Amino acid sequence: MTADPSILDAVRTPEDLKGLSHKELRQLADELRTETVQAVSTTGGHLGAGLGVVELTVAIHHVFDTPDDILIWDVGHQCYPHKILTGRRDRIRTLRQGGGLSGFTKRDESEYDPFGAAHASTSISAGLGFAASRDLQGKDNHVIAVIGDGAMSAGMAYEAMNNAGHLGSRLIVILNDNDMSIAPPTGAMSAYLSRLVSSKPYASFRKVAKSVVKAIGLEEPARRAEEYARGMVMGGTMFEELGFHYVGPLDGHNLDHLVPVLENAKELDEGPILIHVVTRKGKGYAPAEAAADKYHGVSKFNVVTGEQHKGAAGPPSYTKVFAQELVKQAERDARVCAITAAMPSGTGLDIFGERFPDRTFDVGIAEQHAVTFAAGMAADGMKPFAAIYSTFLQRAYDQVVHDVAIQSLPVRFAIDRAGLVGADGQTHAGAFDLAFLTCLPKMVVMAAGDEAELARMVATAAVIDDAPSAFRYPRGAAAGVEIPDPAQPLEIGKGRVLREGSAVAIVSLGGRLQEAAKAADMLAAQGFSTTLADARFAKPLDEDLILRLARSHEALITVEEGSEGGFGAHVLHLLARTGVLDAGLKVRTLTLPDIFQEHDAPDRQYEQAGLDARAIAARTLEALGRGDVRALSAVSA
Repeated sequence: MTADPSILDAVRTPEDLKGLSHKELRQLADELRTETVQAVSTTGGHLGAGLGVVELTVAIHHVFDTPDDILIWDVGHQCYPHKILTGRRDRIRTLRQGGGLSGFTKRDESEYDPFGAAHASTSISAGLGFAASRDLQGKDNHVIAVIGDGAMSAGMAYEAMNNAGHLGSRLIVILNDNDMSIAPPTGAMSAYLSRLVSSKPYASFRKVAKSVVKAIGLEEPARRAEEYARGMVMGGTMFEELGFHYVGPLDGHNLDHLVPVLENAKELDEGPILIHVVTRKGKGYAPAEAAADKYHGVSKFNVVTGEQHKGAAGPPSYTKVFAQELVKQAERDARVCAITAAMPSGTGLDIFGERFPDRTFDVGIAEQHAVTFAAGMAADGMKPFAAIYSTFLQRAYDQVVHDVAIQSLPVRFAIDRAGLVGADGQTHAGAFDLAFLTCLPKMVVMAAGDEAELARMVATAAVIDDAPSAFRYPRGAAAGVEIPDPAQPLEIGKGRVLREGSAVAIVSLGGRLQEAAKAADMLAAQGFSTTLADARFAKPLDEDLILRLARSHEALITVEEGSEGGFGAHVLHLLARTGVLDAGLKVRTLTLPDIFQEHDAPDRQYEQAGLDARAIAARTLEALGRGDVRALSAVSA
């Protein structure tokens, strides 16, 4: 008996799914799941979410006519099966590699990615924008937004749904409930009811019934009766209140249920529809199903055993150092508490939560709320630490300004993933926090050059009680230096000099300190006496230190892993204001380039950005107008 021929091998575009039977769609889903596991095992990346939407992906592309029909994946981390079906299978093993496919949806990668995403809760807003644009242009295509139940914890999703209900535009929202957080999986009866209420006859009946009850003055009582009757057997009353026609819940892994409902939804023309599907993260791959995080994000792994390949043991991560130091502060002070926006393990607050569960608050994917929530706690005398990735803190900037900074409330921002982040790429790079925080009056902004400095910055933030503060630190392993215990607070606005020289001064802020030290060694090897300083504070600046170095050296080089407009810009303001620039000082401010950098290995990204040791030394020689740049390669080797 020969095996059935591969269906996936015959799929080049979603058009190839159109004529498949339900049995063939089931085989395709099985093959697609296997291909996804095999690919991610070689590249690492997000796995559990993609495995959970395999059948849904197949059903959507079978029923709808993408790319003419617009398909938007919220967050985008579940899009690997989608990429395989949309002409990118031959490159799927380049996921998250330099020059390869992005780990998220990306507009310039494929016409099947109409809207890029990597942050949560944007899909309904974007989908409604596409729908409104379609209507204005007189087009007739469909718009489908797939949003996970986790992303429904963000207010933006409800803002979009409220607006969609008001506009009444034709829009299909698929709620992927993969945590059973809204409703448990249900069986044949739920599937039957879903097909019924999504069908044309039911819609026609509703329209007739509406006209009748309106004529006799019972429109509002009848509407509420229908909503609550369906809500009792199916759920969804809240969505109906927002103006959506609710369908579900139904089994998101059963193609016999999914396909008919999607086909019905495709034919309906009565405003926004919400289809509630229940799925399981990690579905179909036993190690993922058994894991607590369902293999949400993985490194390369053994397909048979599921064992992930870990790197050699080394220093702890900056994230872990932060968490351990925060625990120490909480042990000394009962007012210390921690806030995360759905990232307890990513920010290290799972460690804090194990020790102080009553002082740990996970507010969901709601960074705006997290910041104002922290402001409220600070206003009442607590010491909140809001641990938020740099890229996600961008989402709460108004709250940082209006609710925290203007009121001088001592909220402490622990900013993880500061700088470049490798495979997660441009959507997750912590490039802008230095620029958008240092412009705020009274804000204290610190950046750790190693784990000992991070420990001291946690202690420093804990004692600042009259202003907001922030300390930033990079992703990955720390530098391997000894951490003092107890860590003593820093003097506010004071840096440190690590080595004294006379020709050139390099002033580093944050995680490039080790590379700056290597650059100083390279310059010394070419005969240039080099001072190396760690600024520690981007705000307030150590003006005495910077002016002393500027007046006693031929060149001053600042180094930061942030965008233009941050630390270096404030140094230039200081030098211009004090007239030091008029004396002929040579200054270079080394920042991340003014682009959104593509994903790659972290070392390669920093090399491209000009923030590795050789680039720092080369820019210094260029400023001096002397020395042999070519000789730096031999020194660095």
